[in-house]
Amino acid sequence: MLACVKGLGGGIPTGEVIFFRSFVALFPLLIWLKCQGNILALIKTKNIFGHLIRGFSGTGGMYFNYLALVYISLADATAISYAAPLFTVVMAAILLKEHVRFSRWLAVIVGFSGILVMLSAHLNATESFFSGDAASATSGIGIMFALLAAFCSAASSVQIRFLNGVEKPGAIVFYFSLMTMLIGLATIFFGWPMPDALQLLLLIGCGFFGGMAQILITLSLRYADASLLAPFDYTTLVWSMLIGYFFLDNLPTSTTIIGAAIVATAGIFTIWSERRLRKPRIVRGIN
Repeated sequence: MLACVKGLGGGIPTGEVIFFRSFVALFPLLIWLKCQGNILALIKTKNIFGHLIRGFSGTGGMYFNYLALVYISLADATAISYAAPLFTVVMAAILLKEHVRFSRWLAVIVGFSGILVMLSAHLNATESFFSGDAASATSGIGIMFALLAAFCSAASSVQIRFLNGVEKPGAIVFYFSLMTMLIGLATIFFGWPMPDALQLLLLIGCGFFGGMAQILITLSLRYADASLLAPFDYTTLVWSMLIGYFFLDNLPTSTTIIGAAIVATAGIFTIWSERRLRKPRIVRGIN
């Protein structure tokens, strides 16, 4: 999805991109709901306020993420988005009262240190931004947008986890897509250019891949704690580097690779520690 947005190169306004992202995503969503049964029953809700919180936080994450891609590479934007798991663990512990084991805290903190390594190449650009050097400020702007996107995405993940306890997954995804579509459509008054054939294809791809990801993420949060799933976000860096290399002619820097190795190690440690803790429970249950 982000590769499709990056491919647009800022040629389409962010509001228009968000509209297409949400409108096209409704089609795989409705097919998914139809396969499960009565669509109206699956999207019935008693917590519209909760969906509004999810909608605004998710739209904020989407908006800032798309803006960040105008200023920085796909791999860098993906790397900075890994600040979201740290925010998610903190929010889940405070707002949802989830029990967060020490191993999860350690894995996320180590992962965040890897992010700092990846960002080290941009620190001078960020300093230039605050010192008023416009020529070097673009990376700093992109970093700030990416960090804001990470915070909003973390808030959205926590809200999904809360809604999963009271709402059906179909309702969560449907109202988010509907709300973001309407928010994006409201920007039409600022002027939307007519996309060419390639831009239209990228916009459709953005909506399709975004819709599929949204369905899968919502289902995953139904079956596992948000703080446990957070480290798995790190795997997207692998895909962003491959897509950047093969389709966007963009090689990751050495600092990105080193930081990615640190992040991957943290994710593997989380999986290992969780399995180790669960094995004694399974054995006791069998006995």
